[in-house]
Parts: sequence; C-alpha cells; structure tokens
Amino acid sequence: MYGILTVALSLNLLIGARLFFSSAQAAEKDSAYPSLQLFSVVMERVRKDYVDGQKLTYQDLVYGALKGMLNTLDPHSEFMEPEKYKELQSDTQGTFGGLGIVIAMKDGYITVVAPMEDTPGFRAGILSGDRILKIDDRNTDKLGLPEAVKTLRGEPGTEVTITTFRPSSNQMHDYKLTRSMINIDMVKDINGKKEFPLGQNKIGYVRLVQFGEKTSDDLETAIKKLRAQGMQAMILDLRWNPGGLLDQAVDVCEKFLPRGELVVTTEGRNPAQNSTKRAMGHGDELHNLPLVVLVNQGSASASEIVAGCLQDLKRAIVLGEKTFGKGSVQSILPLNDGSALRLTTAKYYTPSHKVIHEEGITPDIVVPMSDDEEHDIILQRVPGGLESLEEKDRERVAGARDIQLERAQDLLKGINLFAQRAPLPDQRVAKGEKVAAAK
Repeated sequence: MYGILTVALSLNLLIGARLFFSSAQAAEKDSAYPSLQLFSVVMERVRKDYVDGQKLTYQDLVYGALKGMLNTLDPHSEFMEPEKYKELQSDTQGTFGGLGIVIAMKDGYITVVAPMEDTPGFRAGILSGDRILKIDDRNTDKLGLPEAVKTLRGEPGTEVTITTFRPSSNQMHDYKLTRSMINIDMVKDINGKKEFPLGQNKIGYVRLVQFGEKTSDDLETAIKKLRAQGMQAMILDLRWNPGGLLDQAVDVCEKFLPRGELVVTTEGRNPAQNSTKRAMGHGDELHNLPLVVLVNQGSASASEIVAGCLQDLKRAIVLGEKTFGKGSVQSILPLNDGSALRLTTAKYYTPSHKVIHEEGITPDIVVPMSDDEEHDIILQRVPGGLESLEEKDRERVAGARDIQLERAQDLLKGINLFAQRAPLPDQRVAKGEKVAAAK
C-alpha cells in the first residue's frame, strides 16, 4: 500500500515538475530580456558592419525600430518623432494646408475615407473608396499612412499630383491639385448654407460635414430654426462625413435621446480604456418627431457612432449604404524625448454591443448609388461646381437625382400621413371614453 502511494506521489511530482519547467520555458520564450539582448546585438552589428553605418546614430536606429514595431500592429498605430508630434498638436488646434481628403489604410491600400466638402479633393471629384496609388509619381505601396498624410499636406497654393484607382469601375484617375487651407463649416442646410429652410411636407434637413468642436452647438441652432418653422420630421445627413471628435458624436446623439440613454462604450485590454458614454443633455429636442439618418461608405468613425446609436435605440431609421467601418480608439502617449505613440487601445461598441471597427453600420433600408451618381451629387453641392463644368455636363449634373434623399423624404412623408390618419393609443382611449359617456 505504502509502495503504491510512494509511486503515485513520485509520479505527481514528476508531472508537476515537467509542467513547471514547460511553463517556465514558454514564459522565457516570451520574456523581454532575451529579445532586448537580441535587439542590442543587431543594433551594434548594424553600427559596426553596415556600409554607411558611420552616418547612423543610436537614435536613428531606435526610432526606425519603433516605427517598424508600431506599423506591424494595425494601420492606425504609429510612432511619431518630435516633429511629427508637434504637427499633430498643431492640427488639433487650428487649420492646415492640404487637399481635404481623409485617408486610412484598408486592405493594404491607402484609401480615401471621404473627401471634405468645399476642399480641392472634393471639388476634383475624388470619392470614398478611391485608392491612392501615387503621390507626385511616388508609389504609395512603400509609404506608411503617416508618411502619405505628410506628403499630401503642404503650404496652401502649392501643387501635388495624385493617381487613384476606383475599384468599383476599375478606372485610374490622375489629379493635379492645388493645396488650400482646410477650414469648413461643420453643419449645413440642403443648399450648402446655414439658413435651414423647411422643405416640403414640413420635413427638415441638416447635413453634418464633420464632427468639430462646434458641431453640436451648430446642430442645436439648426434644430431651433427648423422647429420655429413648424418642422414635423427631420433628415440628418451623415454621408461623406469622415468623423471627428468623440465628445461631439455623443453630444449630437443627446439632441435626440432621453437623458441617461447609453450612446457608446469603449473597451480595451487596459481597464482604464473602458468607458461608457450616456446622453446627459436636456432630452429629445425633436420631441420624438420622426428621424431618418443618411449614411454611405464615406460615413466613418464618429458618424458611425451616431448612426449605430440611433439605430440600436430605435430612435431613427438609417437609410443608404453600409458605412466605412472605422471604430477604433487611438490614444496619444507622449514620451520623454518629445516623441509620442499613437496606439490603438480600444474599440467602439454600439448600445447593443455591436462592434463598429471593420464591420460598419448596415442601414435599415439599403439604397445604393453608383459612383457616377455620387459624383454628380457632390458637384451639385460644391459652390461654383456647376459653373466649372462644360454645358453638356452642367445640364446633366444640375438634373441629377439624389435618390437616397428622395427615398428618405418619401419615407417621412408616409410616416407623417399615417400618424395623422391613425390616432395614437391615448387618443383612441379618450375617443372611446367620450362615446361611452354619450351612451
């Protein structure tokens, strides 16, 4: 009996020891120290044996390694040298010179998320989904996203040539563009202005171009103007809106939701990155009037947060085409030497916990538009766009139909007609009580 027990204990100790050493070896394989030792050996070998090694500094090699490390993670993470970090800080504080196109890395290509309205890229007819193959005859397949952004930007008045490929039509396009200062009104009416006239059937229309610092305040002004005219339904147009500030997306949702409603959550590996954003405004400023949200492939980031929230909570009908699918959170982490990391630390989730990143928002009602139709609608919106065309093209563009907008208008007209003819439940109860009292 004791012999059997001794053998069993010995066997358990042997198995436990093997498991311990196996896990220790696995941990050692993923240990930082051997990897850092390997890194230092390679760095010294490069300094010693590389043909132009005398031109390299340790900082050059470390910066290069950090760029490579961050670029292997995802298209949105990057290491920023001090100069690049200063550029980022300047961009968030004011305007900059460029083409007005928002780009991202998608399927291995530098891809246009959306052209910003009233900018050189927008006026030239660049569309969401276009792949940028060349910038000034330089192939972009060897450029990272940060380098592409830096190359496209520049002093206002300078020129840049880009070559694009449009997957939907298999066509290449060359554009010679002049950079300008990018400074746009974020909220516009159907005529591209800030007057907000009420449309037929008392349907209001507001277009959010981007989510900047004053988008929410400007939207509130627009809603007040439309309600003063007797608005009975509203269209919120988020097409070609590349996104912007998260807090503004939350503030926009607040305009249409009761206080306390969940808007969006962020979730990451670090619990500090987890957050819950709720509507903290004064309640639904439309007082539950019917609402349609228009989206397309150019709707990204903050636009997708708004569309996904209002769709999940049944506050709006989302109509158009599937959105871009950019729903990750990039945190800026400054470093001691003035450089910084832009690191993807979390993802956005709609109130029903649908992930936005690489999935996008699928509309309740899908209404597709061709590239040519979108291009003509964009030209209609651009100040001076019609005047810049030849007569035959001008006539075509002037008569182009925005079928997504028309479908939204028809839908809201039908909802309002039904509401007028079918009394609400409380109205029917009141009516029945009067009949009973008369009997």
